[in-house]
Parts: sequence; C-alpha cells; structure tokens
Amino acid sequence: MAKGTASRTSAGETEAELLARFRAPRPPVEERMAAGKALRAKVPHEAHAAFQPARDRPDPVAILEAQARTRLPTLVPIRYARMLASPFAFLRGSAAVMAADLAATPVTGLRVQACGDMHVANFGVFASAERNLIFGINDFDETLPGPWEWDLKRLAASAVVAGRFLGADRVLCEEAAQAVVRSYRKRMRRYAEMGHLEVWYSRIDERGVYDALSPEVRVGAERVMAKARKRGHLQVLQSMTELVDDRQRIVEQKPLIVRETRTPDGRPIAESLARVLALYRESLPEDRRVLLERYRLVDVAKKVVGVGSVGTRCWVLLLNGNGPDDPLFLQYKEAQPSVLAPYVGASGFECEGQRVVVGQRLIQGSPDIFLGWGQGRGLHFYMRQLRDMKGGVDFTSGKVRVKSLPEYGKLCGWALALAHAKSGDPAQLAGYLGKSPALDEAVARFSLAYADQTERDHDALAQAAKAGRIKVAKVG
Repeated sequence: MAKGTASRTSAGETEAELLARFRAPRPPVEERMAAGKALRAKVPHEAHAAFQPARDRPDPVAILEAQARTRLPTLVPIRYARMLASPFAFLRGSAAVMAADLAATPVTGLRVQACGDMHVANFGVFASAERNLIFGINDFDETLPGPWEWDLKRLAASAVVAGRFLGADRVLCEEAAQAVVRSYRKRMRRYAEMGHLEVWYSRIDERGVYDALSPEVRVGAERVMAKARKRGHLQVLQSMTELVDDRQRIVEQKPLIVRETRTPDGRPIAESLARVLALYRESLPEDRRVLLERYRLVDVAKKVVGVGSVGTRCWVLLLNGNGPDDPLFLQYKEAQPSVLAPYVGASGFECEGQRVVVGQRLIQGSPDIFLGWGQGRGLHFYMRQLRDMKGGVDFTSGKVRVKSLPEYGKLCGWALALAHAKSGDPAQLAGYLGKSPALDEAVARFSLAYADQTERDHDALAQAAKAGRIKVAKVG
C-alpha cells in the first residue's frame, strides 16, 4: 500500500469511513416517527387519492411492444393472449405501464426495497429452510429500491381489479383496497416499535395466517396449506415427467413446455447448460455448492411461465441426487432490467439476476436455499427451485370466494409491510402513515380510479389485436 493511502472495503469506503458510519448516532424511534409525521405537510394523505392520466400519457400498447422487442418473438403472442383474458390478467402483465403512471404520483421520499410488481396474485406460501410454511411475496423480477407508495398503490389497485373480475360490487372492492392499506399501516406501527433483529426474524407463519382470518375464511387457507405441503419435488416428478428408456424425461406440452437440443442462437443445449451451471454455482455460498454438486443433470426443457414474464427465457432443469426418488427441479429465469429503473435509476449490480436475488433475500425473509444468479453471452439470469411446498390463491380457478377478498387483502398488506420494514425505516413510515384511516380511504379512491384505467388499457390491447397491430396466440 502506498504511503498515506487508506485501505478500502468492498463498498469503496475507507476503514475510517466505515467505522465512523457505525459510530454515528441514530435518532431514537420517537424522533424518526416524528420526522415521518412531518412529511404529511409536504405530501398530505389526501394527495394519494387522485389518479388522472397525463395528457401525454404513453400508449400502453406501445410500452408492451417495447418490452416485446427484448423477448423471444415466438412467445410474445402467448403473452398478449394471457393478458387479454381479463383486466386483472392485463394488470398482472403490465407492471411497466403502471410504473410509468405511478412515477407521476406524489411520494414522500422514503425509500424501501420495492417489489415493483405488487398485486394480489404475487403472494403465496412457501417452505422456509426449516420446512415450515411461510406466507409472503413470491415474485421479485422487478425489485429495486424505490418509493414505498408505488408498491402499496399497485397492491390496493389490484385488489379492486381482482374484485371486479370475481364479480364484487363497488362497496366490496373499496373495502378490499382499504383492508390492504389498513393492514399495512397497522403492521408498520408494530414493526416500528420492535428491535431490528426482531423485525429481521419476523415471519408470517401458518399460525399467524390462521389467527388473522375469520373461521370461515380459515377453512380455505387450510386447504391451500395442505395442498402446498404436497407440492414438493416428488410431486413435480410425477406430474411433469415420464420414463423413456428407463430415464425420467420432462413431458412436452407445446408450446408451453418444449424440449430443444439447441439454443435460439444455434449452440448445443449441453454446452449452454454447462456454462449456466458454472456461473450459477459461483453465486452460491460454499455450503450450497457442496449440496448442488451431489446432483446430476438428467433433462431440461423450455417453459412458459406467468403473464408478465412470458417471452423471457425460462428453462426447467431436472437433476437426480441419491437415486431417482431424490429429484431436484431448478428453474432458470432470464432477468431483464426492472420496470422501475427508468424512474428511480438503474440497479447497482452488473447482473440483473443478482439484483433479483439480493432484493428477494432482503425482503422475503426465508428465501430459497438454491437461489443464485449468473450472467453470460449477454443474458442475465437467476435460478431457484421450481416448486418447494409452494402454493397460493388461484384467481382464475373460479373457486375464490369473493367475500373473502378483504381478509386476503389484509394478509397481503401485512406481508408488504414486513417486506418494507426489513428494507426501509419502519419508524418513519409509521409516523407518516399515522393512526387514522385517512390514508386507507385515499388510496382506496386511487385504486378505484386506476381500476377504471386498467379496463381502458385492456380494451386498448383488445383493439390492437382486432386491428392486427399485435399478434395473439390461440391458447387453451
């Protein structure tokens, strides 16, 4: 080291700067809550009630077309088909459209690790490392530091759009949106009064879910939990594979699940997978590398997933461990820049897959033990287990009780509050949110107005399909 220079940490700080940061006094909870409350003078709760589309609002179809240019052309028509199924399906696939709208709405300046694609279908149960079922957010493709308001407003608006899809009247839709915000507000105050480690270790476990629900709704939650327990790797093995020449092979369901021997640019799949696995392995902690290396690759297939993700590259990898009854299914998903990036700045990570993984680890609380990332040949990706005791509410099944939507919204608001409390300052947030229902009512009015906009945008997509502007696949 040259004379007079100080060594620097991996974050670029000198050791003295790092020490000063740890020694710097942190205002007590009361002061931080007061600072949050003072922000109401700058951005009153009532300011969150309005939604008025800008005169120069971008064409929503054009935003989707711009996204399509970075996706596999053969799959984009499937994405449009899925989005046209209903205004709720459109909302699920149009996070980029709503991000542009939210960027023009008032914010307090308080930032969290935002999900970026918050809606009621992006929650569910999953297994912790201790094999307990946890309720929380389950989609992080768009995560990026940003305003807390954007997540909360998108979640509340989705409750209204989902309610309309299920046949709810205006009163019930407004009640569901208010339930989301009320739960978020009340839970945030609790987190503000807890120690940092207590917040970090907090989980919404099975008992917590049951205690938060009425006896009638709890019955449905118990069914979801019971089904999730059965959704392990052996269940996937039975449902997604078949024996061919005494070897398990993933069953094709064209065009949604397709086995291919070459990548879109003509390279052999085996060559590509070797590179992917090597990059992915490097991102794992040493103990997980040891576990991964006990498995051997058996088969791989391309898979279409979700609504908004359709068109991005996604593969399912089947590996075997201690015999054929010890399968491991991994999912490779392409990671593109977050839809929030044009409005809050690009990710600080070179790899978009790392952005997704770091964000998930920060706000989910019990992330997948096989969560990792990589970057190669211009593609950014992350990997996770395909199915590990995962489950949730299927809003397209026709089995959702519409009257239970406010209670489900309450759970979602709780999970979002926990995510934001882990990544932001719950004391300042609680101070701003307050104890009155003023914010609940304001965001609910925003949600009703934005649900109307979503229906207009859905109609615009339908008109684009009718005019031949976009190509829509015929899917069963």
